[in-house]
Amino acid sequence: MRETQGYTEATDEPCIAPVPLSHLSIEVGHFALNDITGDPDRMRAEFRRIVPLVSAFIESARVQFGPGARVSTCYLIDDYFQADTDAAEVLGKLLSAAEESGLAIDYLARESGCWQASPFADGVPVGDPIPVAEMVAARIVAEPAPPDSGRRPPTAQSGWLCNGRRSSEHEPAQAMRGRDYQPPEEFGRREHSIFLDVQLWNRQVRDDVTETRWSCAFLAAVWHLLRLGMLRYHGAAVVDPQPWRGEPWPRRWHEVPPVVQLAPDATPFAAYQTLSMLPKRYIAIEHAVRLVLDHLDLDDDVVAQIIARGATEGVTVPRKVSDRLSHLLLDGP
Repeated sequence: MRETQGYTEATDEPCIAPVPLSHLSIEVGHFALNDITGDPDRMRAEFRRIVPLVSAFIESARVQFGPGARVSTCYLIDDYFQADTDAAEVLGKLLSAAEESGLAIDYLARESGCWQASPFADGVPVGDPIPVAEMVAARIVAEPAPPDSGRRPPTAQSGWLCNGRRSSEHEPAQAMRGRDYQPPEEFGRREHSIFLDVQLWNRQVRDDVTETRWSCAFLAAVWHLLRLGMLRYHGAAVVDPQPWRGEPWPRRWHEVPPVVQLAPDATPFAAYQTLSMLPKRYIAIEHAVRLVLDHLDLDDDVVAQIIARGATEGVTVPRKVSDRLSHLLLDGP
């Protein structure tokens, strides 16, 4: 039988569009929406504390990358879990507090944009939303713990991802077989394990329709990928920051672009490295973020493009994306 050779047109492979990159993206704190609308004094106090820290890290970036280092600041609004809030009220109070405190926020992003990112043009949604969370979830490669009994469903079905072998507790067949309890075990541990099991999503049935509810930890992982310029949809960037020209904010969140550029002269939103200044209570979420990122099979072409781009600027870009993250955990006010 004669073997036939397949071929592809050049146009079948989408061109990977480059994204503009700063050297460093700084996330300047985080508040629950109830805190933003209910305690502006606390916000102002926290922002005033962050201002000198931002200045210090900008100076540090200049030492690391040179006097022309590009640094942008950003803030993430967690509208995904509180979609029924008044966007105009929340954004007005947040940005007023930042301005009164002397904190410059270059980019404002919505957590819902880490779930679905609607393309915008001239401040108006155009086209269908991009399923960002589903795109990232499809790239998860879990580590099976050998021997795998098949008793636990895979991550794609369960929505759970761990960094090792789960314990034998709650395995109904264990007692019948008379096997001893086996504690959880971290893969790649040194002497002792730090075992982490993270819920990425759950599914709910409403009106006979199954809906996926993404976890805060998983959306935070997507947030870091956006800030690092790692995501493409049919070759194009997933988000395109839309300029804000001082017009009134809409009251509904879905009418706000996924990423808004507040400062006209800001350096790019995405960056080679990220720094997140967050309250200490987010330490568990950021631990989970690193686990998710370490289990992603990211697009090799995107990774190679950013590494090559860094090389032209004298910036060494680690291939392991979690090595491009840094954190500053803040005590509560």
